[in-house]
Amino acid sequence: MRTDMESATYDVVVIGAGPVGENVADRVVQGGLTAAIIERELVGGECSYWACMPTKALLRSATALRAARQLPGAREAVTGHLDATAVLRRRDSFTSHWSDDGQVSWLDSAGIALYRGQGRISSDRVVEVTGEDEASTSLTARHAVVVATGSSALIPDVTGIREAAPWTSREAAAASEVPGRLAIIGGGVVASEMATAFASLGSVVTMLVRDGVLPLAEPFVAERVTQSLRAAGVLVNLGAEAASVTRKDDGTVHITLTDGEQVEVDELLLATGRTPNTRDIGLDRIGLKPGAWLTVDDTLRVVDDGALIGDGWLYAAGDVNRRTLLTHQGKYQARAVGDAIVARAKGAAVEEGRWGRHVATADERAVPQVVFTDPEVASVGLTAAAAEAAGLRIRVVDYDLAAVAGAALHAEGYQGHARMVVDEDRQVIVGFTIVGPDVAELLHAATIAVVGEVPLDRLWHAVPAFPTVSEVWLRLLEAYGR
Repeated sequence: MRTDMESATYDVVVIGAGPVGENVADRVVQGGLTAAIIERELVGGECSYWACMPTKALLRSATALRAARQLPGAREAVTGHLDATAVLRRRDSFTSHWSDDGQVSWLDSAGIALYRGQGRISSDRVVEVTGEDEASTSLTARHAVVVATGSSALIPDVTGIREAAPWTSREAAAASEVPGRLAIIGGGVVASEMATAFASLGSVVTMLVRDGVLPLAEPFVAERVTQSLRAAGVLVNLGAEAASVTRKDDGTVHITLTDGEQVEVDELLLATGRTPNTRDIGLDRIGLKPGAWLTVDDTLRVVDDGALIGDGWLYAAGDVNRRTLLTHQGKYQARAVGDAIVARAKGAAVEEGRWGRHVATADERAVPQVVFTDPEVASVGLTAAAAEAAGLRIRVVDYDLAAVAGAALHAEGYQGHARMVVDEDRQVIVGFTIVGPDVAELLHAATIAVVGEVPLDRLWHAVPAFPTVSEVWLRLLEAYGR
């Protein structure tokens, strides 16, 4: 880490050392430029310590136990329940016990300079870094400044909610104990996954869901996940909305709903959306609104009312541009923006075509996502409703996963469902959703089909191995017909 100078100049300065910022810096360094990265918390960011890795570690043990219990022979070998302490201990190992030493070492090996502190843009291509000791360092970028500061949990406007010190996704992911009673406000991915995790660890979970469980997914997803959550003992209170929240002196949290119902729990988790981490990064110094999402073009340059900032020196990648709030898509954007910066720095023309290497196109209609509930949900591209709203002439093809031979072998009583959404005019798949046990690893085949716009006539020649769950692809094509 550089601490011996009050000012320095690099080709690229990146604000935020999460997965997105790290990938931007690495990409430009590999392209022959110099890079500095600024981080006010832990190098590695939200995904490493408070989101992707720890939450999936919380979920995995219960998934493995469920799989064993669905197979005769293995079922008889399972005696007892999850060891919550062991699950939390394994979770801690995936966060390196909230130490970023390994990530810092990687930055050093990659030739990326690290500055600890709060980064604030002070003028064109200049970022001021204020450390914990209040000492300031001025970093000047020859070519580009990249904002990769991510997002934080949104706190809803409910009376008393901040004073009640609720959990956000961070506290849930890093919990040192399993609460006896947990309420969750929200019904999206974080809410559904954490309800699954904590119910499996022994919490009595209540979900207060205003707009439905996984409301952006295909309707059959919400139906199956809701049914599974309720079977696991989760109280899914649909149409519920909190009016006020109070934490009592004994530590319990009391929630009053808009219909007057009272809910008492030991902890409350808020999972109601995200807000960009742009409030204190100096946006006001360059005419932008602090705390706002940043709008970008397809090469991830920040635009304001359609115009570039200056000569296009400012970029934004990851959650902060609100295109897609997923780590893997943010890293995809990072690769695109890194390549674009290097190309422009070397005077090369940046390829602007639809599938150009230097542009981000797969974060619009070809986004893959897995929801690690029980059952898992894997999807890519558009839902049927979204495709229709986009004006496409579509055909929806559904198939019962239980009818696939590989699924019956995978687990007794296997239940699941698959759907592909076909653009009839182009004869390509524009959306795919599958729900069922252990379906996450099936998703990349669908992603390739959607991103590559593989014609259905060619997919007939992609023969799935028998007997695997992937045989669902053949069954979907047969259901579609020639």
